[in-house]
Amino acid sequence: MAREPVQRPDLGGPFPENLAIIMDGNGRWAQERGMRRVFGHREGIASVREVTTECARMGLSSLTLYAFSVENWKRPSIEVRYLMRLLRRFLVQERPTLMKNGVRLFGIGRLDDLPEEALRELRATEELTRSNDGMTLRLALSYGSRTELSDGLRRAVQDALEGRLAPASIDEETLRAYLYDPGTPDPDLVIRTAGELRLSNFLLWQASYAEIFVSDVCWPEFRKPHLMEALRDYARRERKYGGLIQDRPSA
Repeated sequence: MAREPVQRPDLGGPFPENLAIIMDGNGRWAQERGMRRVFGHREGIASVREVTTECARMGLSSLTLYAFSVENWKRPSIEVRYLMRLLRRFLVQERPTLMKNGVRLFGIGRLDDLPEEALRELRATEELTRSNDGMTLRLALSYGSRTELSDGLRRAVQDALEGRLAPASIDEETLRAYLYDPGTPDPDLVIRTAGELRLSNFLLWQASYAEIFVSDVCWPEFRKPHLMEALRDYARRERKYGGLIQDRPSA
């Protein structure tokens, strides 16, 4: 299936190749309208579809969505079961859209914690989209950055004890190799919706130098205009990575 050509907008500044989003406010959005929280999660699927499609059309390299955290298992069981059914439905119904836009999909997190049916559909969608050559979409599922680091450290220690890893050789890239997906890039920009000013245990290692944009819009209402607002804000920033911005040479 031929996908649409990349149409990257002129933001007047740098374009973020790698984007990560904390999709917050589904339950709040529903409750403010007198509905149950689960209806907010259902409405949020439309935002996932539109944002993913727009990012793919603009030629982003990577989009990582915080879909379900390890802490979310503590929510009421009826809500968790609904979210898992919604995940399974999304993974099946969105396959044509992913293929049309050349998107590769991967899951990151403690994926074995997922119900068997949801994990099966995740693996099927990963396999179906594996050869796509466009943007990579990562769904963070049963994910927490602290568990990612502790799980990785546990495996690194085991490798060191068994002689496969020399402790003296450990550096940042060594540790990256023990993350859930070493290929997950450091995000240039992290967007959080619903106005909250925290990272909520999301990509703490990878987002060390990410720019952060907070939108007051709840996720079910987050659409292309809000995405473009975040990208234009990013384009106006100058990233230092702890250093200094050198004076530009005169014309």
